[in-house]
Amino acid sequence: MYVEYSTMFAYLIGIIILFFLGKFFAVPMKIAVKLIFNSILGGVVIFIINFIGNFINFSIALNFITAFIIGALGIPGVLLIIVLKNIFNV
Repeated sequence: MYVEYSTMFAYLIGIIILFFLGKFFAVPMKIAVKLIFNSILGGVVIFIINFIGNFINFSIALNFITAFIIGALGIPGVLLIIVLKNIFNV
């Protein structure tokens, strides 16, 4: 079976392009997965705060925005949400 060099060269170039495209799109996917994981973790933290805050009549709304803020910022995000809740009396 005879395969031309131009065909082999085209396959090789295609494989190299697919490799670089895979590397190019892998980094944003890792960031997106990390943000989703942190948002879920933020939702769990809000759930725990609401469970403990139930005894002192304090709660934080559990929605995507608050979960994302707490997940992205961590402890400063929790403090930010608590301060904003107290400032706006919501």
